[in-house]
Formats: sequence, structure tokens, C-alpha cells
Amino acid sequence: MTTLTPTTATGAGRSAARADARGDLALLVHQIRYEQLSFWRNPQSMVFTFVLPIVIITIFGAVFSGGADEKFFFGLTGMQYYTPTIAAVSVLGACYGQLAIILAMRRQTGVLKRLHATPLPAWVYFAGLLVHCIVVSVIDVALVIGIGSLYGVPLPTHWAAVTVTLVLGAASFCALGVGVASLIKNSEAAPAVVQFIQFPLVFISGSYFPIHSEVLNNIAGLLPVKPFNDAMLAPFAHNAGFQWKELAVLAAWGVIGALIAVRSFRWDPRPE
Repeated sequence: MTTLTPTTATGAGRSAARADARGDLALLVHQIRYEQLSFWRNPQSMVFTFVLPIVIITIFGAVFSGGADEKFFFGLTGMQYYTPTIAAVSVLGACYGQLAIILAMRRQTGVLKRLHATPLPAWVYFAGLLVHCIVVSVIDVALVIGIGSLYGVPLPTHWAAVTVTLVLGAASFCALGVGVASLIKNSEAAPAVVQFIQFPLVFISGSYFPIHSEVLNNIAGLLPVKPFNDAMLAPFAHNAGFQWKELAVLAAWGVIGALIAVRSFRWDPRPE
């Protein structure tokens, strides 16, 4: 009979852990691929995700192209102001709005319930959603930046700050999207609930026009959208790097969304 020594047992345990890690990684890659295929095979979702920011920035480009620096835009041209803020709005829509609606619909139709009954770990499912949303956000931001550059907007000088801000913003808005989806009773109410929260935030945060009210700016600075706007604006318009205060506020809201999601997320639809 073969006797397992402590060294042998430890080696076997490490091999099993490596096998489990490889298995989880394979599941994660598969889940990301599934989310990507689901997205790209849904023309309506794809078109609204990418076309809306493109249309908005193109219209703003036609209106503000060639304009001089203005006090109204805090010493920037209109396009210098709007390129990063519209890029930020596109990330908000892809990571918060769409995710909350999709999760509410999947729960209502029983997709989440069936998924929860499979061996797929919950963290793999949500990590797959997060990576998918980051990929979509990167494409959205690249399109907006590309169109902005056609209207003479200089590219940012601090790409590391843009990258960290984009990833942190996407992660925080995803967490908030899952948290809001946890509180939505049914899929029919999802778009209304999402817009009820998103619409006022976008406007008081200066996404579509600058806010010169100190009171409103102070209030919006404590909410997630304005800090994200400001952190995106800095590398584009002010040649600045990391905006740590704004990033900290954004991260805090991501933690709040994650805590709400952990405490309240349901895989099963609520009984009517």
C-alpha cells in the first residue's frame, strides 16, 4: 500500500488548486464570450449602445466646431468639454443602464434561476458581465474620442489616467447597475426605474451642459456621475493626470452598489 507523505499530499493539493483555477479561468472566458455574442447578435441593443453617443457627439461637433475657448465651458471649447463628458455618458449607459435592465429581464424570464442551478460560480457570471461591459465601454469611448479628434479636439496626454478612470468607472457603474437591478420588482418597470435615477444625475452633473451653480456642483460632486465626468475631463481638457478625489468618490459608490447587490440580489423572479 502506498503511503502519502506530507510533501506528496501538499503537492497533490497544489495540483488540484491549479486545476480548479484553470477550470474557473476557462469558465470565465466562456462567459465573457457568451455575453459578447449575445450583445453583438442583438442589433437593437448594439445600435443604441453605439449610435446614440455617436449621433450626440456628431451633432455637438457640428454646433461647436471651430469655437473659441469660452467662459461658459470653463475656458474650454465646446468640443473639448463635450468629448469626455459624452464619452462618460456612454460608459454610464453601457455599464449601469443596460446592465440593470438586462438583469431584470433575465430574472423575470427565469434565465437567472436556471443559471443559478448550474455549477457556474456566481463570481464568474458577474466577472463575465463586468469584462463585457468594459469591452463595450472601451469601444464606445474610442468612437467618441475618434469623432472628437475629427473636430479638432486634442488627444489626452495622460492615457494611464484615462484607462484607470474608465475601468474604475465601468466597474463602479456595473456594481450600481446590479444593485439597482436587485431592487427592481419586474422587467417592465426596469427602464423607468433606470431612467428615473440616471436622467437627473446626468443633467445635474454637467454632462449635457456646464453647471455654474456652486450648490449644485457640490451636491453632484458627492454623487457618482460628476466625479466620473471630472476625472475624464482632466486628461482631455486640462492635460492633468489622476484625479484621486473624484476616483475615491467613484470607488465609494461602486462599493455601495456592490453591498446592495450582495444583500439584495435575487436569482428567482418575485411572485406576482
